[in-house]
Amino acid sequence: MQLNERSLIGQEVAGYYIEDIVGKGGMAVVYLALDPRLSRRVALKILNPVLSVDDRFRQRFILESRTVASIEHPNIIPIYEANADADGVLYIAMRYVDGLDLRRLIYDRGPLPIGQANQIFAQTAAALDAAHAHDLIHRDVKPANILLAGDHVYLTDFGITKHRSSISGLTQTDQFIGTPRYMSPEQINKEHIDGRCDQYALACVVYEALAARLPFQRENDIALLWAHLAEQPPPLSQVRPELPPAIDAVMMRGLAKSPEQRYATCTEFVSALRDAIGGHQSDAVGGASLIPRPGTSPHSGPHPVPNSGPQSVLHSGSSSGPHSGPHSGPPLGAPFAQSPAFGAPAPPTHPTGQKKRPGRVPIVAATLVAAVAALALVALIIMNHRGDAWTRYQASTAAPIAFEYPGDWTVRTHRDLFAVASPHATEFEALFVAGPGADWSRISQIVADDPDTASGVYVQTSDTLDAGGDSEQMKAKMDTLLPGEVDLGKPAQDQAGNSPATRFDGSLRDPATGTRLGFVSYVIDRRPKTMLVMYFCAKSTCDDATQTRIRQSVHVS
Repeated sequence: MQLNERSLIGQEVAGYYIEDIVGKGGMAVVYLALDPRLSRRVALKILNPVLSVDDRFRQRFILESRTVASIEHPNIIPIYEANADADGVLYIAMRYVDGLDLRRLIYDRGPLPIGQANQIFAQTAAALDAAHAHDLIHRDVKPANILLAGDHVYLTDFGITKHRSSISGLTQTDQFIGTPRYMSPEQINKEHIDGRCDQYALACVVYEALAARLPFQRENDIALLWAHLAEQPPPLSQVRPELPPAIDAVMMRGLAKSPEQRYATCTEFVSALRDAIGGHQSDAVGGASLIPRPGTSPHSGPHPVPNSGPQSVLHSGSSSGPHSGPHSGPPLGAPFAQSPAFGAPAPPTHPTGQKKRPGRVPIVAATLVAAVAALALVALIIMNHRGDAWTRYQASTAAPIAFEYPGDWTVRTHRDLFAVASPHATEFEALFVAGPGADWSRISQIVADDPDTASGVYVQTSDTLDAGGDSEQMKAKMDTLLPGEVDLGKPAQDQAGNSPATRFDGSLRDPATGTRLGFVSYVIDRRPKTMLVMYFCAKSTCDDATQTRIRQSVHVS
């Protein structure tokens, strides 16, 4: 099959009906296509036929694309199929994301606000580290491969990944795999590579997102490649003066010519970047600083707030949870004790000493006070009983399970990835969607201010979890799915509602702040995907009455 871009529109390729072109590059064209078997639209990437001539490339492409498809991570684009058609042309079908890519966002809006950029960096780093944990290297990290679906990031274009044991550089068809503007020195030199080459590219993307210009700008590719090998970019704090000078050392390390001088992981790089900007209180283009300054009150900032303009694409971070109780005030008995009608009689006002008959005003006032007190008592009873009301979550694609949760919690179902119910569901949704590279600053504030409300239920299905796995195996899987460092106890056989389950008690900890969430989790062997049901809290143990009732109410669809 000859790859004539627009001639394929309206045609069938490998069982997919091509509808339109959504993107193209030197190695492939991406189409919007319909999969009639499942009545869904997909992004169908068709590689240049010249690549299929290379047998090794074709075999590696299919094998490694299928490996990427097996990685369960919310920030890695889901891959549905990778194969060659009847004519040998390589294609890959993946989720179609109706949104901007980071390249377009930078082009349209210039330097990104700090808070928004941090969310994008954290999710991208988490996706890369998950791929590296499976011995896969992306090798073409660039803004065009970072897709934005609202506040959710997908890293895409894993079709040219390589195992870290491979050698970088040219294919047998003499084509570079990668983009010169973001290519690490070891890729240019055709040396052995590992995940740190992706970190170098990510650092180039960070520089571009914060400065709206590349770290190296040259007139041709030869000069550009030489700059990556031998030159240093302008300090980022000089290009964008509102950034603190501390960011330059972080960028210098992320862009180090030698991989040994870079950070161990992409998440470590992004965390160092966040810490370097942590004391910066405001953003000239409308963003928020990444973490609050030490010693500030919870209301003194710098918590992100929604903008009125188009830059407001992320969660505001405001708490949606109800008050933990009625407003404090005098005890219910206080109005009665202080009212003259119920205390000692008032002294006579006439010098004659004659007692004056009490008028109607004191009686009416006393009646009103008693009525207000009664209403307050009724309100208190209602408030107390509201806490006993529970709501039922109905099964969804993201969480095919029903369970009960307290009525004063809210629930967030994040696309078809997971569901979370909590007094602070929005904040915990942002934490869990970011994965291992999550920014915990809002959660740390909640834990510090009101730890009793830092609790909830998290539900996710996964191809990689195994209900029969031991602690070490389960920890390795949870490390790629959950935010923070996972500490896990031994498995125990238990029951979650109507289903047998393996119970794992453990905790999540943010290495940057030390904030810790305990959890009780249940892994349920459900086909076609295993299910994780996790109750979390900010206490030393989460095995409490709320956890028990939630567990007993579970009904797997």
